[in-house]
Amino acid sequence: MKLVDARGLACPQPVLLTKKEADSGELKITVIVDNDTAKQNVTKFGTKLQYDIKSENKEDGIYITLSKANEHEDIMEAAIVIEKNSTKSGYVITTDKLGKGSDDLGKILMKSFLYTLSETKPYPEFLIFLNSGVKLTTLGSDSLEDLKKLNEDGVKIVSCGTCLDFFEIKSNLQVGSISNMYDIVEIITESEKTITI
Repeated sequence: MKLVDARGLACPQPVLLTKKEADSGELKITVIVDNDTAKQNVTKFGTKLQYDIKSENKEDGIYITLSKANEHEDIMEAAIVIEKNSTKSGYVITTDKLGKGSDDLGKILMKSFLYTLSETKPYPEFLIFLNSGVKLTTLGSDSLEDLKKLNEDGVKIVSCGTCLDFFEIKSNLQVGSISNMYDIVEIITESEKTITI
């Protein structure tokens, strides 16, 4: 049995730590969290992977136990499903904030989104940054470490040259390459699935 102490960790860390153990083939994982949101997220994740879930509230936290009887068969089935569902896909990121409402919250959510993307496989094939999204690839971005990790692992990262010029930050580019609209359209056209944020 593997014990994962996720107390005090913000979303999505409890799920990512659980995923790491599940990906390594653990039959039984006990995750300790300290809030209901984390409990719900870990439980939902475990259910998705067909683990049996039991939780218990204790003085020092909420203990969630994920257990599975036939690990090898389930992992092989999951690998086949992932392979069948693999497509050439990527994201077009048009802003440095995620969602509408609070700009401060939007920046936190975008950082969390890119971090989660860098910790979850399979990776997208490409990330295209347009408009204020190019700020995420330049000096001062809180997401540079996550984007560099994705780039090093083969994710194509491109930023719109016109956008970088507009914000006068072309010389501050830290990750990926500068591209033009023709190349961007070509990447999107060749993609089987593109998600715009």
